[in-house]
Amino acid sequence: MINISSHDEFAAYLGKELGISSWYQITQEQINKFADATLDHQWIHTNPEKAATDSPFKTTIAHGYLTLSLVPYLWQQIAKISNLKMEINYGIESLKFGQAVTVNSEVRLKVGLKSILNLRGTTKVVIDIVMEIKDQPKPAFAGDVVFLYHFES
Repeated sequence: MINISSHDEFAAYLGKELGISSWYQITQEQINKFADATLDHQWIHTNPEKAATDSPFKTTIAHGYLTLSLVPYLWQQIAKISNLKMEINYGIESLKFGQAVTVNSEVRLKVGLKSILNLRGTTKVVIDIVMEIKDQPKPAFAGDVVFLYHFES
């Protein structure tokens, strides 16, 4: 894990890989809870019996947005950002889903620092992210995520 407590410390990582999280398993229980929270109960996510016979994956798959929602959790395993007044998930500049994540698969996040700007005291970072799926050649997704950090000083 890297520790960052200022804009300058962050800037030292420009163009470099910041790290890789640990593996995280996505279970059917989590998929079902995400379906409840988002009101997205498509059978391909929530009906293991139908998925076993009718899905090209032969099992249920995680919602794409469920895998995306894991980014902040997995990012915190890679970098500890401290000395903050505020941090904001600012946006996604590009993202492409590459492969479905089947139930009980393990995923991890690989992160690099693509760009950093000082916006009148607020640090805007664009991190290059790849959500890898264990034992799969293609990632679940890849893209650029934007965070804003306002450091204490």
